[in-house]
Amino acid sequence: MMRWLLGLTMALLMVGPAMAQPRDVTEGDHVIDDFRFEDGRTLPELRLHYRTLGQPRRDAQGRVTNAVMVLHGTGGTGAQFLRPQFADELFGPGQPLDIGRYYVILPDNIGHGGSSKPSDGLRARFPEYTYDDMVEAQRRLLIEGLGVDHLRLLMGTSMGCMHAFVWGERHPDFAQALMPLACQPTEIAGRNRLWRAMLMDAIRSDPAWLNGDYEAQPTQGLRTAADLLMLVGAAPMAMQVDLPDRDTTDAWLAEQLPQRVAGLDANDLWYQVNASRDYDPSADLEAIAVPVTWINSADDFINPPELGLAEHYAPRIAQGRYVLIPASPETRGHGTHTWARFWRDELVALLERSEP
Repeated sequence: MMRWLLGLTMALLMVGPAMAQPRDVTEGDHVIDDFRFEDGRTLPELRLHYRTLGQPRRDAQGRVTNAVMVLHGTGGTGAQFLRPQFADELFGPGQPLDIGRYYVILPDNIGHGGSSKPSDGLRARFPEYTYDDMVEAQRRLLIEGLGVDHLRLLMGTSMGCMHAFVWGERHPDFAQALMPLACQPTEIAGRNRLWRAMLMDAIRSDPAWLNGDYEAQPTQGLRTAADLLMLVGAAPMAMQVDLPDRDTTDAWLAEQLPQRVAGLDANDLWYQVNASRDYDPSADLEAIAVPVTWINSADDFINPPELGLAEHYAPRIAQGRYVLIPASPETRGHGTHTWARFWRDELVALLERSEP
């Protein structure tokens, strides 16, 4: 695939072929009984799937001291961080998150991957979860499922980036450092809200949706959803190089769109995008008490730097550092967050400045 398409795939839609699992990856499920969502609804069993790399190390009191949690974006899973552009830069011997040293935790968040989601059977009767619900489920996975009550580092990409800001405010002492990549710490509004609203409307306006009880996927709505996802996740400079004329562009779209639609479930996708509806950590940024390195990329359609949001919010994070990766033919638009070579040095610096 073209370089910008890989970035898009990592950013928003994990619909490609299954990847091989390295031998040192452990997978498991943690089930939370009677999980209560913020809207008051409950699930008798909420399943959270996860992957881990490395082994936990404990201090004299038995407390895990080397845990790192990495959170995926909308439509993704923890498995995306096993791809070479991420794992081969970070998890090897002597690398920043060397799994001989760190215990790396890669959850599938509510509504994603192997975790509980609408397509498991409840469909549109599944509770409409929020980012706060997702963060609470992550916390309980760590404490109840893995015996981890402290993180050396919490890193998140896109949706996971927004989760990192929620974590920093709700649980200011849990993580020793935060690295949010590709988001803004404020309400999703303007164009960012608009494309999400368009996507959700396209799905539920399709006559085949049938209030979520469709017998076949509502393909008309999903085609529009996939179109939007391709646009918002793309890298414009690389796209211009790789799709230089009308015929090349049209042929690529004709090949790719059916593949992407085939990998989607309408209820799952609607819920995934809807979960951002009440996200807004902007009022309490001063509560974040640990070192933060917040990174965006200049060619990100979803988080365009010209809005000036970083200049407004970054000074309110006491130990915060904001980094904007310049656009180039090599960056991946919104998906730059998953190509670790662009920000690996910043991760090293964050780990150094957050040492006790």
